[in-house]
Amino acid sequence: MEIRNWTDFMDAVLLRKKAFLLAFFVVFTISYAILAALDWLPELVMPAEEPMAAEVITEVVTPPPVPEVAAPAVIEEVLPVYPTSISIPSLNKTIAVLNPISRNIADLDAALLDGVVRHPDSATLEQNGTVFILGHSSYLPAVRNKNFQALNGIQNLAFGDEIIINSETGEYTYRVEKVYRAKAEDVSVPIAGEVQRLVLATCNSFGTVDDRYIVEAELISVDPITK
Repeated sequence: MEIRNWTDFMDAVLLRKKAFLLAFFVVFTISYAILAALDWLPELVMPAEEPMAAEVITEVVTPPPVPEVAAPAVIEEVLPVYPTSISIPSLNKTIAVLNPISRNIADLDAALLDGVVRHPDSATLEQNGTVFILGHSSYLPAVRNKNFQALNGIQNLAFGDEIIINSETGEYTYRVEKVYRAKAEDVSVPIAGEVQRLVLATCNSFGTVDDRYIVEAELISVDPITK
């Protein structure tokens, strides 16, 4: 084809382009058909599916029971029980009992002017051991202070007679086991022991060498005071 001008040139280019495209389409179609028949076409690779997130199972877990822990043992404080009075029914006597702290002889003698005295080294009523009570005795026809005759007559007590010690919390009853007379230097009162005992002793004054009358008794009952 003779090209005379620009328009003819462009027409020629387009004609050749169309011919090329037509030829390419025919060749491509035939090639695709042949490859498809032979199963040589590449397969489309699909993107791998993301694994599904594991299903979250919410389970209410009951915690194991908390073992009970025993509370520490509470040691109850035992308060001392002091005698407040002593009654001897067979002698028709009731006498106040003092509980001095001092062991000084002068202090103990002063306390004896107001009643009988529980020796500060002896047991209190709730303890095992001996409650040791001392008191004056006098057989003068007339005394200004009746406490000088507080324990008059205890030498006449007999086995089985009762002596009652009163406190703010209860009544302690003792049974007379033994009555005797002894020299002051021979009197030995064991304070400690496995049983609850009562010992009464007469005296003119602490520290003197006069003879004493001694009464030994054992606890037989305790009657609490109900409020």
